[in-house]
Order: sequence, then structure tokens, then C-alpha cells
Amino acid sequence: MPLHDKDSVRDSIEDDVYASVDLSVSMPKYKFPTSEQNPRHAYAVVHDELMLDGNSRQNLATFCQTWAEPEVQQLMNDCLDKNMVDKDEYPQTAELEARCVHMLADLWNSPAGANTIGCSTTGSSEAAMLGGMAMKRAWEAKRKAAGKPIDKPNLVTGPVQICWHKFTRYWDIEHREIPMEHDRLIMTPEEVLSRVDENTIGVVPTLGVTFTCQYEPVKAVADALDQLEEETGLDIRMHVDAASGGFLAPFCSPDLVWDFRIPRVKSINASGHKFGLSPLGVGWVIWRESTDLPEELIFWVNYLGGNMRDIALNFSRPGGQVVCQYYNFLRLGKEGYRKIHSACYETAQYIASEIEKLGPFEVIYNGEMDAGIPAVCWKMKEDANAGFSLYDMADRLRSRGWQVPAYSLPANMQELSIQRILVRQGVSRDLGALLVEDMKRTLEHFQQHPVLTPMTPAEASGFHH
Repeated sequence: MPLHDKDSVRDSIEDDVYASVDLSVSMPKYKFPTSEQNPRHAYAVVHDELMLDGNSRQNLATFCQTWAEPEVQQLMNDCLDKNMVDKDEYPQTAELEARCVHMLADLWNSPAGANTIGCSTTGSSEAAMLGGMAMKRAWEAKRKAAGKPIDKPNLVTGPVQICWHKFTRYWDIEHREIPMEHDRLIMTPEEVLSRVDENTIGVVPTLGVTFTCQYEPVKAVADALDQLEEETGLDIRMHVDAASGGFLAPFCSPDLVWDFRIPRVKSINASGHKFGLSPLGVGWVIWRESTDLPEELIFWVNYLGGNMRDIALNFSRPGGQVVCQYYNFLRLGKEGYRKIHSACYETAQYIASEIEKLGPFEVIYNGEMDAGIPAVCWKMKEDANAGFSLYDMADRLRSRGWQVPAYSLPANMQELSIQRILVRQGVSRDLGALLVEDMKRTLEHFQQHPVLTPMTPAEASGFHH
């Protein structure tokens, strides 16, 4: 056969993916394909499309992990076939989940760490839903025992991300969300007391508010509710949304009292794939004691081979993220988590100080360790007259690959737009310095090319939690 006669054996040739017949035509996008493809060719198509995504390491909008050790990647591959819920078939994976629950109960100072109850979830939002349902069921049981109606439940929160809006809408609960004001951007005890009543199923402070990254005052709110109970007999439980702070405060602010050291805190949710440093797809919910989870929320399943307790909303889900969470606990311990997160806080404070030097920006939160999570958020100075908006800034930074979100605040501060970055493991001091240099170049660009009509929130690309 002549060397140039490749067409007759093209299907068996392994070294010419991009010269193949498969890749010389457009692949199906919206209709199911009729025939199979060579696996190398199909992989090349999908792999190439993924190049059009942003570089996740430069995504400073996300709270989620974008870097992992090689051992974590190997464990994820080892667990590709493990179903977290099938505890009879994968008993050791279930055992690792149970160990993580007890370790977190210990980390969050449960008085009954060995007798606590909790579970992994697909993320912190699912964990929040479970905590919310437990509050609702406990409130209903108390009301029924007293012969009182249960048709008007309400939940009090500070400014929260959408998962709590979903919870209150899905379960027909009045959401009494404390709005932001010019002199107050987070929950306060006074605002909580003005909203609670006998129909309040619970109060939810957030340890790391999505919008400004600050910790809400859990202990102060609990003290106010203690005083309220002493004066009126009204006993309102608390759930802490520690999606981010639950894996930060125990290591970097151990004296901050926010967890089960407060008897009124009955449950906590946290995200393992944020500052828990696990791959995407794991959250945790822990109840202070087993009696704090109403029995009717526990299901016993025997058709997978054994009689197993099931709490989470989702059923079949991967076990790799939970295994990697356990690996991180063993690998890092309190010392390792403290070192990693302390470096993130230091980098955040460095970036904040450099942003303040740029001129037109006023830093709202600078990554102070005891006040919030490792992050920075800022707004335009009122007298800046910069000739561009934060949305223009975000759009321009995208040309260098940076995803630095600009967004308007919720009620009653919709007129104020801010910009925010999260400093996670993998966002090094060097990477932060490169961001600051690109911000300087962006300011120089706007000085030379003023924006005639600054971009508005409606015109900007969306960023979300």
C-alpha cells in the first residue's frame, strides 16, 4: 500500500485525530446523535469546548475550591463508582462519612460529639434545607402540643443567598429577611427582636454573608433571644449558616463563640467544597444533639441490602467528595487548616491595602480574620468621578481572564454596587499581585479611553454565589 494512501485505513490510524472524518464536520449539539464516535475523537471535541470556559483559578467570584492536591484527584478517581447513599454496598465509605460527622461535631463543640447526628449532602444549600426543615418540624410539634395553629410559620434571617429564599418559598414559610441599611449591612440583635414572634420557627445568622463576606453576630443574637425567653417565655431556636465560616473560624478565630457552645444553636450547615477544601459536591449538616433532629425527618431504607438511616434530600450521589473530605481532615488537621486559611487572610489583606492605594475605591471589608472570611469587597468613592462603573471594571478585567464580580446589594441598598473577590487556597500572594497590576492597567485604560456611558447592573454579566 502506498504511504500516501491513508483514506483506506483512516479508521484504524491513531495519530491523526484532527484529520479524522469525524472531526471534519460539526458534531450534533441539540439532537441526539444517530451513530457512535471514536472515543478519542469525542473526547477531543468535548475537551476543546471546555477551553472556552474561564480559567477557574482566576475565578475570584466563586467561594468553591479550584485547586486540589494530586492525592485528592487520585482519590476522586478511586471513588468514581461509589454511591454515597448505598451504605450496605460501600460500608467503609459510609464509615468515613460517619467519622467526618463526629469530627465536625467535635470541631464545632457539640456537647455530645459521640452521640451527635448529621450527614453529608451535595452542598451547603441542601444542608441548609435540612436544618430549616428540622426547625419547622420542631416548631410544629411544640405548637401542636400546646393546641396552637401551625399555619403561619416565619423565618428570620439577615441578607442571605438564594437557598434560604428557596427554602421559605418551597415550604410556605414567611421569610422575614432583615434588609441592609446604609449604616448596617448585616443582622443585629435589635433587628432580630423586632421580627420574631410565636410563629418564628428559627433565626438564621450567617457566618460569612455572601454579599459582604462578614460574620453576623451569632453570640449577640443568641444572648438577645435568651433575654427574650426570660422576659416572655418565647423559646426560639437558632440554625447557623456557616457555609464558609464553619471551616474558617474554628482554625483562625477559635475564641469566636458562634457554634454549639451556644445552647440555642441547634444545627449548623457548612460547605465542604469551599473552605473545607474538598472537590465540588459536598456539604454538611450537624445537629447539636440527636434529639434536635425530629424523628419524622429520618428515613430507614432496606432495599439496598441493609437497614440504613437516610436523612439527605438527594439519594444516589458520589462518595468521592466525602472520602476526600476525610483525607483533608487526616492530612491537614487543625494546624494545616490554620496555615492555609491564615495565608488566605494575609493575601486578602494585602490585596485590600493595594486596592485602597488605587484611588477611586473604598474598601468595605478587608479580610479581617475575626470579622469575616478571607475576601475583599469595595465600592466606588462617592466623589471618585472616575468615568467608569464597577461593571466596566469587571468587564475589562475579563480580557485578562479575571472574574471579579460587580453586583448591586439587596434591599434596601439596591442603589449601591460593590465588587468582591474571594481568596481561597490556590490564590497566592503572587497571583494577588498580578491581579492588582491588571487593575492598575485597567484604570490607565479608562483614563485614556473614558467610558461615555458607564455599564449598569442590567447590562452586566451576571455573577452569583
